[in-house]
Amino acid sequence: MERQSGSRSDDHGLRPGTPRWRRLLPGQRARLMVFDVVTRSSTCVFETDDFVIEAPNWTPDGAWLVFNCDGLLYRTPPEEDGQPRVIFTGAVTDANNDHVVSADGRYLYLSSQDGHLYEVPLGGGEARRVTRPDDGLEARYLHGISPDGTTLAHIGCRRRDGVQAVDIYTADVRDGFTRRLTDSDRPHDGAEYSPDGAWLYFNSERASERAGHSQLFRMRTDGSGVEQLTSDDRVNWFPHPAPDGSRLVYLSYPPGVQGHPANEPVVLRVAEPDGRNAWDAVELFGGQGTLNVNSWAPDGRHFAYVDYPTAPAADGGVRAVPG
Repeated sequence: MERQSGSRSDDHGLRPGTPRWRRLLPGQRARLMVFDVVTRSSTCVFETDDFVIEAPNWTPDGAWLVFNCDGLLYRTPPEEDGQPRVIFTGAVTDANNDHVVSADGRYLYLSSQDGHLYEVPLGGGEARRVTRPDDGLEARYLHGISPDGTTLAHIGCRRRDGVQAVDIYTADVRDGFTRRLTDSDRPHDGAEYSPDGAWLYFNSERASERAGHSQLFRMRTDGSGVEQLTSDDRVNWFPHPAPDGSRLVYLSYPPGVQGHPANEPVVLRVAEPDGRNAWDAVELFGGQGTLNVNSWAPDGRHFAYVDYPTAPAADGGVRAVPG
């Protein structure tokens, strides 16, 4: 992987290097896929057997998909055989798979391994730290941005009575002021806004008897009015509302899985915004990195995801589930 050396988003393509974190398994590939909810079919737009790519976003104009790879962020067109180009992020070269694009398409917000959230021009530029070191949090993981672009929804980790608490917070984009919205001994994750800004969707173990049994929820943006959206034997993560608010897509693990690990047989499910009438869209090998952030296209018909097949197969390693 070549390091960043310029100020433009097209300085370098995706090139071999030494992964610093997660590696592909022997014989494994990472594929950037686009699913059509009308035809219920998937298309591969980019694949590599050199790197783990993760967590695609769609830019608001529909022109680009943004994903992370080994600490850097890339953009690629959502058509077959698109070639990724790095987005210059200044001194931040350790981005993880938690990033969002502002609704006006001007800024990219990302989580760094240093535990803070940063703002970068989508076209590339120096990173500006948004969060403050005095907010009492040890780490922050970004998942949502308000429709007006003023507030980031993120997961914050802090020590409470000697135990790590994992709750939902918001941070003001301008001054980094942080507000905690939940206070629980059960972990939360994946908090992001509905398109109208009225709700925060998230997953949590807050209503589960078994450790690790995450389900989907939503609440008002002030932390009130919590509603549980799923209640089944599977382990459900990362609810992503479509741009028109008509549906969700989420990641569903088999029963008994704890956390959101990589390399599991998972299902991507589509449901109504209140969680009803869920149907299985895609069965795949993946998990971590597949659907960490909102990846709906602006048309609300397509969403992007990453799968990680371990060997070539007649069906390409992914199966769109017939309706």
